[in-house]
Amino acid sequence: MPGWLAGRGGRPEGYYHRQMTDAVRYRVDNGIKWRAMPADFPPWPRAYAFFAAGVIRGS
Repeated sequence: MPGWLAGRGGRPEGYYHRQMTDAVRYRVDNGIKWRAMPADFPPWPRAYAFFAAGVIRGS
């Protein structure tokens, strides 16, 4: 749960981590380019920034 929902303050997240993780996994699974992300996911620059930041850990 985002910190702002838990009452810890701070700036609200634009998208939940789950949405971003799903977008990155969709891209990897289907082998598409970042710019070809479907509209169901967050904008590709945000999903790419999330990916590039290394937030997602390997399982």
